[in-house]
Amino acid sequence: MHTLTLDPADADAIAALLDELAERHDSVEDQTLQDELTLQSHRLPLALRRFLTDFRLHEPAGACVVSGYRVDQDRIGATPAHWQHRTGVSPALREEIFLLLCGALLGEPVAWATQQDGYLVHDVLPVKGHEDEQIGTGSNQTIFWHVEDAFHPYRGDYVGLLCLRNPDRVPTTFVGVQDLEISAEDRRVLAEPRFYMLPDNSHLQMLDAGPGRPLEGGTRLLDAAYERLKQMRDDAAPVPVLFGSPADPYLCLDPYFMDLDRLDPQARDALQRLSDEIDRRLGGAALSSGEIVFVDNYRAVHGRSSFAARFDGTDRWLKRVNVARDLRRSRDARATAASRVLF
Repeated sequence: MHTLTLDPADADAIAALLDELAERHDSVEDQTLQDELTLQSHRLPLALRRFLTDFRLHEPAGACVVSGYRVDQDRIGATPAHWQHRTGVSPALREEIFLLLCGALLGEPVAWATQQDGYLVHDVLPVKGHEDEQIGTGSNQTIFWHVEDAFHPYRGDYVGLLCLRNPDRVPTTFVGVQDLEISAEDRRVLAEPRFYMLPDNSHLQMLDAGPGRPLEGGTRLLDAAYERLKQMRDDAAPVPVLFGSPADPYLCLDPYFMDLDRLDPQARDALQRLSDEIDRRLGGAALSSGEIVFVDNYRAVHGRSSFAARFDGTDRWLKRVNVARDLRRSRDARATAASRVLF
């Protein structure tokens, strides 16, 4: 695990920067704030900038953790009952800005029109009625390890999670591809386009209902997104699980949302051996309040252990963002060049 603990002086400097930005902006959905994220990220302490830049350039691990940021529990208040309950200024605005600034050192924070109404920063918390869903608002089920949005060619390069509270010490699970033992023959099979990724429930549910707020480019792009997801669901094209350098590959898989029935025996066996190896090597970290983890979505799979939600305002609550290293390649799925919402 690649880790950094902020020293107290750096934590104080970050708090002062966040106070300033929170005074000027009342939401991370503010386009003005989004346009200056990269500029403002260079006001973060040098040690943090160096750490995240090293993680981006040298790929030393499948995930990294930043500790030492302090969350005011009284200010953020109770864990909301639902991610849709957004009224006025977010009580965790400073934490949302901090997550985006860190993300901007890795790439460009982005959102999906088909996830949480297209908001740039998501709430990860238990929702009544979702207990047994294989999505971030579930609780009773273990979130099976996966690459985030594995089905989509515009999936993010990183997934960032900032922990607001985690009183039950629920682990976030992950393992990096560099920690896996994969035979040469399985590497060959897994690197061939013989596997079928399907859209996951978090996208399909929102697609059926439509976003709960107006989005720039709305109907036209949403219709295109619907057709794209429908095709991915009904007629997925074969793709490899391993790609990039044969000696040090990237990976892309989500077994819970793959069409396993279409696999030939050799591909099925290779995927099963890879899955068994991931199960064997999978580790976890129970994030503490104020900690941020960035998972390299090309280098690692991640998931979450199950837990018993109380729905009393004290449950686990994280903020999440997707980060893309190359925003331009998704231009056909965004309303404008500067827009960060992908349809």
